[in-house]
Amino acid sequence: MIDHPTNDQSLSDIIEKLSESERFDVAGEIQALQAIYGDNAVQAHEEVRLRDRLHGASPYTTSQTVRYNIESTLAPAFEDVTFRLCVSIPTNYPSEAAPQLQLLSKYIGDFGVDTDLWAKITRTFISTSGVAWSPGEVAVFDGVENVRVVLTKWYTMRLSEAKIGAIARDEESRIRNHKAPIPLEETPKHTDGSFSPPAPVGIQITQGDPIHDRGSSFIARVCHIDHPSQVPLILDYLRADRHIARAAHPTINAWRCEVGGIMHSENDDDGESAAGSRLAHLLQILELDNVLVVVTRYFGGIHLGPDRFKHINQCARDALELGGFLAEDKVSRKGRKGSKKR
Repeated sequence: MIDHPTNDQSLSDIIEKLSESERFDVAGEIQALQAIYGDNAVQAHEEVRLRDRLHGASPYTTSQTVRYNIESTLAPAFEDVTFRLCVSIPTNYPSEAAPQLQLLSKYIGDFGVDTDLWAKITRTFISTSGVAWSPGEVAVFDGVENVRVVLTKWYTMRLSEAKIGAIARDEESRIRNHKAPIPLEETPKHTDGSFSPPAPVGIQITQGDPIHDRGSSFIARVCHIDHPSQVPLILDYLRADRHIARAAHPTINAWRCEVGGIMHSENDDDGESAAGSRLAHLLQILELDNVLVVVTRYFGGIHLGPDRFKHINQCARDALELGGFLAEDKVSRKGRKGSKKR
C-alpha cells in the first residue's frame, strides 16, 4: 500500500458531478479504480487542485476533459518502486475516443525516465504494441496495467545494464590494480567470447542439454515463476540473446502459475504449429505449477515430421529434471507402478 496525504475534495466533487450527468460511466470507472488501487492512489490532477486554491471552489463542468492521477507500483518483485500517471478523459470517451495516459514520474526507482519510454506510455492506446481499444469500452484499468508491464520490463533492463556496468568497472579496476579477474561464472559467456545480460532479477534459468537430429537442434530452458507478469520479461530477455533470436523458433513456451488460489496458464507455438500446446500438456501431466519452460529450435533444413514434437517434449522434460522441478517420487512413480520385486 502506498502512503499518500489525504485526498482532497476535488476528485470527490468531479465524481459527484459526473454521476449526476450523462457521463456517469466515467464516474463509475474512477470509483472502480479507487476500489482496485486504493482511494488515496487516485487523486485529482494538479491543475484541478490549483483552480480550487485560486477560486475557492472547483469551477469544473461535466463538458470538459477530466484529468486525474494514479500512483501504483511495479510487478510484485518490485513493490517498492512506484510510478505516477496522469489520466486524461476526453468529453467523447468512451463512445468515440480512448483515454490518454502520460507518465508523470521523472524517475523509476533510481533510473531517469528517457524520452522513448515517455513516448511509449503516451502511445498506449494508439500503438499496435499497446492496448486495443474499441468505441464504447472503458479502458483505463487495462491501460494502467499495460503501463505496469512496460515499466517493469524497462526497469528490469536498467537493472541488468547497471549490473553489467558494475562488473565491467570492477574488472577494469582489478586489471589496473593487477588483481585476479572476476570469475566468468558471474555472467553467461558464449563460445565466441560475447556475454549475455543477466536474467531478470530473482529469476534463475536452467538450460538443458541440446538434442540434435538431422541438422536441427532443440534446447530447453526452465525457470520458477511467482506471477504471470514475469513471463513476458523472461521471454524478452531470452530473445535479446542473438544466439536464441537467430533460431527458426526461438521461444516455443508454456507456463503454469497459481496466484491467489487460481491457476493461470498459457502457451505459444512461436511458429512451430501445436508445439506450445504439447508443452502445456507435458506440464499438466507432470503436475507442475509455477514454472515456465521455453524450447528453442534451430532448423537444419530437413523436415523431421512428428519427431520434432518428441524432441521438443524430451528436451523440455530433461531440463525440468535438471532444474529440480521433477520430484523423485513423480519421476519414478510411473516406473515403479506395476513393478515386481525379483
